[in-house]
Amino acid sequence: MSCPLPVPAGWAEHSTFELALGRSSLERVAIQASRDEIITAMENLSNVRNIGISAHIDSGKTTLTERVLYYAGRIHVIKEVRGEGAVMDHMELEKERGITITSAATTVHWADNKINIIDTPGHVDFTVEVERSLRVLDGAVLVLCAVAGVQSQSITVDRQMKRYKVPRLAFINKMDRTGANSESVTTQLHTKLGLTTVQLQIPIGSEINFLGIVDLINREAVYFDGDKGEKVRREPLPENMIEATEKARNGMLESLSLVSDEIMELLLEEKDVPLEMIHRTIREATVAQQICPVLVGSAYKNKGVQLMLDAVNAYLPSPLDREIHAKDNAAGGEEVVLQPDAELPLVAMAFKLVEEAFGQVTYMRVYQGTLRKGTFYFNSRQRKKQRISRILRVHADQKEDIDSAEAGDIVAVMGIECATGDTYVEEGQNLSLESIYAAEPVIDLSIHPTKRADYDKLSKALNRFMREDPTFRVHVDAETSETIISGMGELHLEIYTERIRREYGVECTVGMPKVSYREKPTKVTPFNYKHRKQTGGSGQYAHVVGVMEPLPEDSTEQYIFENDVTGGRIPNEYIPSVDKGFRRALTKGPVAGYEVLGVKMTLTDGSYHDVDSSDMAFQICGFDAFRETFRKADPVLLEPIMKVEVEAPVEFQGPVTGQVSSKRGVILGTENRGQFVVIEAEVPLSEMFGYSNDLRSMTQGKGGFSMEFLKYQKVPARLQEEIVKKSLADAAAK
Repeated sequence: MSCPLPVPAGWAEHSTFELALGRSSLERVAIQASRDEIITAMENLSNVRNIGISAHIDSGKTTLTERVLYYAGRIHVIKEVRGEGAVMDHMELEKERGITITSAATTVHWADNKINIIDTPGHVDFTVEVERSLRVLDGAVLVLCAVAGVQSQSITVDRQMKRYKVPRLAFINKMDRTGANSESVTTQLHTKLGLTTVQLQIPIGSEINFLGIVDLINREAVYFDGDKGEKVRREPLPENMIEATEKARNGMLESLSLVSDEIMELLLEEKDVPLEMIHRTIREATVAQQICPVLVGSAYKNKGVQLMLDAVNAYLPSPLDREIHAKDNAAGGEEVVLQPDAELPLVAMAFKLVEEAFGQVTYMRVYQGTLRKGTFYFNSRQRKKQRISRILRVHADQKEDIDSAEAGDIVAVMGIECATGDTYVEEGQNLSLESIYAAEPVIDLSIHPTKRADYDKLSKALNRFMREDPTFRVHVDAETSETIISGMGELHLEIYTERIRREYGVECTVGMPKVSYREKPTKVTPFNYKHRKQTGGSGQYAHVVGVMEPLPEDSTEQYIFENDVTGGRIPNEYIPSVDKGFRRALTKGPVAGYEVLGVKMTLTDGSYHDVDSSDMAFQICGFDAFRETFRKADPVLLEPIMKVEVEAPVEFQGPVTGQVSSKRGVILGTENRGQFVVIEAEVPLSEMFGYSNDLRSMTQGKGGFSMEFLKYQKVPARLQEEIVKKSLADAAAK
């Protein structure tokens, strides 16, 4: 299906008055040729789809991607995730564990369209991989398990899609599993995610009797024959499916009538709705994120994948359908709309970095213009020129050299040093794209090599992983000189520790996981602090007066500085120094040495000395004033609270619920899904270490759980005392 082509930039120049303007016939021929090239480029771009495949862990994303590669002719043998390892899971660790750790990119051709696909991890610990992929994609396929339905990570992925305004299709996978129920999952999409769902297909049978799919638009039964389901066979509807099909089709049309006046009128007049109108309405409403089309199938049993690809072509947006904004830094941050036109100046984003044996590989999405090999481009964050030495078309871990990439392409490049989220433009421009959101890490580990000679290798590995993953942080504890790594969960840090051992040959000793607590004041506290130091010659003098206030819990900012000094009581050049001192004090609170959150510092007065005051004096004064005032502000410790979803057989519901409650967990609700029960709860992270082993032993190995960071919450007073004592004891011991 094609969409209306936007008018390319510069179109107005080639008006129909060329003869009147005195253009020569040769000029007119050249202009027409140029116009034809632009139209061809635009038409080609309308046949490009940049999509991500995202879901909760174990919903079948990678299995689905493997089938897509097979049916599109990209691979000739289907490999399974568990076993020899799928093509897209190319890391050894991914093959061993049967999970996706890093997002992998590939390109396939289906019908007349080129589809760039990114297969993303499902585990919450690697959520940044999903985040940065969705940031640069035009559409997505949200994969759901037909038994488990909408799970915790499905909700996170949906939130990420909404953050970047990414249209999506829902693919209900695993229709062959015991307990599969596509209607229940469709209802959950509406109730849990707030999506307006439109079922385009219903299954023919389910569980072991899942035979095929009913195409509601065309009123056809679709079967998948051959060893690998490669032969798609369309047949008239079975007698026993006619009534269900008509009911479901009427429901589909009613849903579409809510977004289309034309369909509403035809339904009211009891006339047939033309197929072309149905397809057009679904596409327009999907691109506008008014609806979410729902498809069904079983990737493992090779059913429904080809129809999903047809839907990607038909309903998900091309680069022409997306409106991407950039900030013009030269014009005070004014927003400009980028055009997916290869002739305009380049604007591209680096969204993923990978260090490989032959250098850093940077994955880029080209939004406007053409990226050319051997050309210098301007990094608008670093404010410096860098040369693109190679451009690579990527298929999992295989790469193919190309000379250029145009608007709408996703490619890898070499020769540049940058960070995730950097914008590249042509020299003379200064545009920047909205950066990628990175969640704060919630768990810390101390790490050091068992051999002193390996410190350099460890440092190299940690620097590389920090550049690649914005949710992986490293710092050195100033008091103990320990190297501390921080991440999103135990698995996150375990994977990086294992990669250090395998890829760098460094055996490491790792400390026990520690929770990243935070400190926060609870009452408004004024301060009046003087810093004086006389050491012969010029001394140091600074004086600050103001108020420390706790920020409300729903505040989006974690630190606010306000300058209310009047009359030059503190010279303007020293105000930023006071702010620097306050900020330095935030990194390590005086209660137990944890980072400070949720504080507003208002500077109202102070004094200075003509000779002894300096930038450093006011920084020290701000730092000491903060620490002294914070102790008087009834500070509390905050702990990370995780949203936990436990799935266990129904017969173990009592013991599992009891154990969650014993971990200071708050049960939010339970839901029966066939033979299993799903328990949703909020539990402090400190209580969740080692929970996977406890759950397995309690449920005879049949239980599983997932969790993600939810919020910071006050630690109970009795526990706060224990944590502070332990923290002080640990510091003294070191």
